[in-house]
Amino acid sequence: MDDQSLATFIDSVCGESHLRVEADLGDGFVRLRSSEAERRQAAQDIRSSEDIVIELLRNARDAGARHIFLASQKNGDQRLMTVIDDGAGVPVSQQRRIFEPRVTSKLDTAHMDKWGMHGRGMALYSIAVNAVAAEVRQSAPDRGTSLFVQTDTAVLGEKADQSTFPRFERGADGALCMRGPKNIVRTTAEFALEHRDLCTVYEGTATEIAATLYAYGAATLSPALRAFPGDISDIPLVKRLALAVDDAHLSGLADEMGLFLSPRSARRILDGAIRPVPSLMERLQRDAFPAPPASKRPRPARGDARGLKLADEDVALIRERVGAVFDDIAERYFLAGVGAPEVSVGADAVRITIPIDKMR
Repeated sequence: MDDQSLATFIDSVCGESHLRVEADLGDGFVRLRSSEAERRQAAQDIRSSEDIVIELLRNARDAGARHIFLASQKNGDQRLMTVIDDGAGVPVSQQRRIFEPRVTSKLDTAHMDKWGMHGRGMALYSIAVNAVAAEVRQSAPDRGTSLFVQTDTAVLGEKADQSTFPRFERGADGALCMRGPKNIVRTTAEFALEHRDLCTVYEGTATEIAATLYAYGAATLSPALRAFPGDISDIPLVKRLALAVDDAHLSGLADEMGLFLSPRSARRILDGAIRPVPSLMERLQRDAFPAPPASKRPRPARGDARGLKLADEDVALIRERVGAVFDDIAERYFLAGVGAPEVSVGADAVRITIPIDKMR
């Protein structure tokens, strides 16, 4: 949001809403009054995939979501992003309208955060005009929302490195700072860290998020309700995948949410072969501050007969780079890393060992 638009919105929050609201659209949404220049500027507010991600996450937060699931993956030049939450939901009457210019929720639901002032729906117009597709896949009051966005990365860019998970380092003042490329996962991790007291955030591929939603629903719905769910529209969106009776049913339910799942992947989820992903706060804790058992701690790099020894920072760099490359290719072989790569220096070689877990 540009400075002028932000000032307009703050004025409305501070008691001048009768001057700034053009129309009350009902169901908790309004259309703000703004100039043509402001409307044109809004279309320029989205400049990358990362910008879209943060706005989708803020939209879920402003809907009062306690759990937010982000699925993101790239197919060729196409970036597919789906955010599923357990927030207030969007009435059918507003599901197209929220992508129109200047439409947002009532001003008393707005938040000021590190990215500025934000109300539900505020950036969805900007997302829509920069995307190949942007739509509410499923939503209903008090049942949550699934928002799907597809972009062309040849038109709307993103960080080249989308595989590196962020890490923490101490700055010159001793304070911990998040480091790593400002990619989608770091953007999501920063949001999760900023809002850790408000909501729990999960990030992964469509298959990983489907597995996580299935596990979440299985853990929070009673066996009786899973067996006899009645009208499925009465079940919160984030729990519906647990109602699947077979792989075709699971694939269909996921597709309705904007999680495009092959029958084979659906079968593997039902068989427990694809595990749910931990929350981003769990991953940050595990990856940034690991405390593995002594038996799994990497051996320190050793010098060879000539006294060759790798510096600690170089060993850490090797572990990070090798781990990232392994993560990129592991899934196609149904493998998962279970520990940091081990690095040792011998007389004639630098050896790297990656502990793995075969996903059955």
